[in-house]
Amino acid sequence: MKSRLVAGIAAAVLAIVGIIMVFAYASGADNRAMTNLEPVDVLVVTEEVPAGTPAESLTESVTTKTLPRSAVAENALTNLDGLTGKVTGTKLLVGEQLIEGRFVDPAELQAPGSAPVPNGFQEVTFSVEPQRLLGGKITAGDTVGLFASFEAGALKDEPDLETTQRVFHKVLVTGIQRGDAPVQQSPDETAAPNPEAVPGSALLVTVAVADTNAAKIIFAAEFGTIWLTKEPAEATEDPPTVIRKSDVYP
Repeated sequence: MKSRLVAGIAAAVLAIVGIIMVFAYASGADNRAMTNLEPVDVLVVTEEVPAGTPAESLTESVTTKTLPRSAVAENALTNLDGLTGKVTGTKLLVGEQLIEGRFVDPAELQAPGSAPVPNGFQEVTFSVEPQRLLGGKITAGDTVGLFASFEAGALKDEPDLETTQRVFHKVLVTGIQRGDAPVQQSPDETAAPNPEAVPGSALLVTVAVADTNAAKIIFAAEFGTIWLTKEPAEATEDPPTVIRKSDVYP
């Protein structure tokens, strides 16, 4: 009875040792196989990254993974060194290797004929006739003075007077394009149609402003008319002055 127990224990121990040896051999085989394939550590995306993301912000979105050299993409990155100041040029998907060519200078993402929007600002677009935009010579990146005119109601004490006033100084223009809508008309519904107000003759102007200022621009575009002047950074900023008919003549 005792001998059978000892034999059973010995058999169990031999079985365990055998399993360990098989596992060790298999692991060694995997390691030997990987060694023969020349393993390389590369960065792999672990969560989707939108285009325009700074390289410095990718630490939590990538991980290091060991792959056979034959499976490593050309110019695959092993670290984020040397990418300071660059951003992702396209959306990065989970599982793809991080490639140097995916990163670009931020300026390269900016569409032609446009300018970057300052932090904290939002964009608003309105249409104007070319003569209200320096004949169309204002371009993205310029700063402008924005004037609004109303036929009546702008002044509480003089509600029936036509008025014009500079509303904003040095507004950043972020985009200019030709529109397909008719040019901006006078808010007077009884006015005769403008024969030059043909489709495509308007210019769509996009500017970057704060929230409240955007609302004022929208109101002026809806119920009045807008005129823009080219106002560079060094231009003098006079106090806002309401102009009436009686103020035009000296």
